[in-house]
Amino acid sequence: MAVEKSYYMTQEGKEKLEQELLYLKTERRQEVVERIKVARDFGDLSENSEYDSAKDEQAFVESRIAQVEKMIRNAVIIEHDNDNPNMVSLGKTVTFVELPEGEEESYTIVGSAEADPFEGKISNDSPMAKSLLGHEVGEEVSVATPGGEIKVKIVKVG
Repeated sequence: MAVEKSYYMTQEGKEKLEQELLYLKTERRQEVVERIKVARDFGDLSENSEYDSAKDEQAFVESRIAQVEKMIRNAVIIEHDNDNPNMVSLGKTVTFVELPEGEEESYTIVGSAEADPFEGKISNDSPMAKSLLGHEVGEEVSVATPGGEIKVKIVKVG
């Protein structure tokens, strides 16, 4: 049997997934069943785009349920009680400036399951996070980006 992938996340991220799972299993699943029932009443299923669409949606919802269950089952909660407070690690927010004279940017490094760049949460698998992890406040780090390599200086870890 293959070893399942671990999903690194904060406790908050796990709770968010548990809420999504509850919503999918109760409300969302029921909505799709209702859509299928209504579409079935439209008649001939071979030419019924409403029915096809509802069945596709059902497949999507069921696959998302399976995916979320797997992520919760294999969740590894990020905790950092006694590690170095100045070192970049999973679950921490890091503030850095792009050298030579960039603006300050802050991101929280989270597991891929809860990454959301628009919320300031980047995946530990991203090039930026991979470059910053394990480094400390004051260090200058090279980061490989699609536009070429950049240098950043870590100014704060929280």
